[in-house]
Amino acid sequence: MSWLPLLSYFVGGAFLANAVPHVVNGMTGRPFQSPFAKPPGEGLSSSTVNVLWGFLNLAAGYVLVIRVGDFGLKDTADIIAFGLGSFLIALFSARHFGRFNGGNRPERS
Repeated sequence: MSWLPLLSYFVGGAFLANAVPHVVNGMTGRPFQSPFAKPPGEGLSSSTVNVLWGFLNLAAGYVLVIRVGDFGLKDTADIIAFGLGSFLIALFSARHFGRFNGGNRPERS
């Protein structure tokens, strides 16, 4: 198997995971960070911009996972590539956006 479909599944997983916070915040009417805010990735964008950005991420993820190669739910390499892309963008987002939303505060016992 070529490594290009695995790379596509990795990036597609990142796009699909990235779509979640944008669509959810947009649908609930909350502003959220996006690449279109000032400064990019730090300022807040409107809920409408976030819904649009989230659905663009969904479309890109769909194309990269479903339309490239032959993605198989029972193919371990495909799932690992997809899961790793999703996990890494989620971890990056938690650390990056936690600075702005209070998610990096240590828990008190």
